[in-house]
Amino acid sequence: MKKIYIIALAATMTMGLTGCNDFLDYTPTAVVDEDKAFSDPEKMVNSAYAMLGDCWYSYPFNLWPYGDLASDDCLKGGGGTGDTGYHDIEVWSSLTSTRGELDELWYRLFSAVSRCNRALVSLEENGNNVLGEQTTTERKAEVRFLRAHFYFKLISVFRQVPWIDEQVYKDKATEKTSNTQYTYEQLFGKVIDDFKFAYDNLPEKQSEGGRVNKIAAAAYLAKCYLTLAWGDGYEATDGVSHINKDYMQKVVDYTDVVKASRYGYLEDYGDIFLPDYKNSKESIFAVQASDYSADHTRYGRANWSNTLNGCWGIWSCGWDFHKPSQNLVNAYKTRNGLPEFTDYNDSDEYPVNGKPTAQKWDPRLFHTVGMPTFPYKYESEYTLTKANSRTPNTYGYYTSMKEVPQRSKGESYNRPWQAFDMNDYVLRYTDVMLMRAEALIELGRLQEARTIINDIRQRAKNSIKKHIEYAADQCDIALYPESYFQDKETARKCLRWERRLEMGMEGSRFFDLRRWGIASETLNNYFKSEAKDVYDGQHYAEYYKDAHFTPGKNEFWPVPYNQLYYIPGLYTQNKGYDK
Repeated sequence: MKKIYIIALAATMTMGLTGCNDFLDYTPTAVVDEDKAFSDPEKMVNSAYAMLGDCWYSYPFNLWPYGDLASDDCLKGGGGTGDTGYHDIEVWSSLTSTRGELDELWYRLFSAVSRCNRALVSLEENGNNVLGEQTTTERKAEVRFLRAHFYFKLISVFRQVPWIDEQVYKDKATEKTSNTQYTYEQLFGKVIDDFKFAYDNLPEKQSEGGRVNKIAAAAYLAKCYLTLAWGDGYEATDGVSHINKDYMQKVVDYTDVVKASRYGYLEDYGDIFLPDYKNSKESIFAVQASDYSADHTRYGRANWSNTLNGCWGIWSCGWDFHKPSQNLVNAYKTRNGLPEFTDYNDSDEYPVNGKPTAQKWDPRLFHTVGMPTFPYKYESEYTLTKANSRTPNTYGYYTSMKEVPQRSKGESYNRPWQAFDMNDYVLRYTDVMLMRAEALIELGRLQEARTIINDIRQRAKNSIKKHIEYAADQCDIALYPESYFQDKETARKCLRWERRLEMGMEGSRFFDLRRWGIASETLNNYFKSEAKDVYDGQHYAEYYKDAHFTPGKNEFWPVPYNQLYYIPGLYTQNKGYDK
């Protein structure tokens, strides 16, 4: 029987069905048969691209709950600990495989992989005849890049996943493929093969915006090798004693390509997170979002991953999730312009607009964290107050700013859900250069790493006058002297601090801690201190008293229960979790 592929279907089923026959006799709409779908490889490629932003707050492809909530950078937020299932992800101790958000994320990411596989089959069968050999090769490279991108996320969260490629699809072997067929390193090898094919066959610049290119493939290859260079993902076998220097050299080699490209540092840090600069030279690869008035469609393409993360009382549907931690705010403290590495968290401090004190701050704090008394996203007419927090006794008063536009630009998507036309950075130039600095340090090239880090700090120092002049008296940032880069241990500390400050609230923190093999120590210390948070007399975050990160288990999330028992015995659970 010929298969039917649903390309797009938006329907609401009501109670109007009067019997089984009415349902069974229903003729589906907006479908296309297999032969027709596969005969148009260009549209199949577009279908694979469409999955980049085909996400929702319960299965966000930017992984903010897994990179931020699971770390020391962020509290969940919302209407209380029972609002969504993400509370278990931030406290770890109550996490089980039955969380619906885990199952949705697994299913949706594998749906994206399936789109890629079908596009590759279409290109193989009809590409040369329809598109020509060169274009077909480039489209295959794009789709393999996309598949590798989705698999990188799957491995990052679930570790043990089945490798489903176009051959498995053609052999109808998807439901026979185990998640233990390949080791962690072998799975990454498959991902690297896809990115390498993309790197070898894509141009450095595409004529059409939004398509992936050679430089993005080089950046992703560097990210893959950096992840592998530290170990196998579990704390006992990760960290400085497990470093693979050959992989670190690969990071340098591929970031050489990025460094020599047309991409570079955007001049002002604040501009990076404004829609006007969404496809600037800072953006190597980003999931594209749009407003309907800009792309001339009926609804546009909203960023639904971040729909919960608008500020309470600022946006019509600001649900107040993704709340910066006091620990993160404290990390921005400076003394003589340099980080307070050892004692930054000894006391909780927060700046107040117009009242500078002896305590100074890295300017990036005011671009990253919304705080009472300060303008929201630089706009004084939307100055934050303590009323802009939904549940301050649970999550405090800070709010996240990077993923939202300025309020004065209006609302494109509202009621009953708030969404924004903000691109999701997957790889931005500064992120890639910090990867390069990390590898250089482990290879003993400390002064080269210092140059990169100081370039980034100089940009932060230059990012006051344009957007946060009101905080100028509260800011103090200096470049690292040579003495901080005389040994690997100190240089490593500088690099790790810089990643946290530069990439704060961008979904990478937990994955950094895991890679470095320091997640359990960092997070369990964080839980103890954060549970004692007080802001202007208001206690909050006390729920952290029940939180605990268990090494050898919590480095990854469990394989979802529904997936384990869809075909009993096919998949094996990650270690440490009960079935």
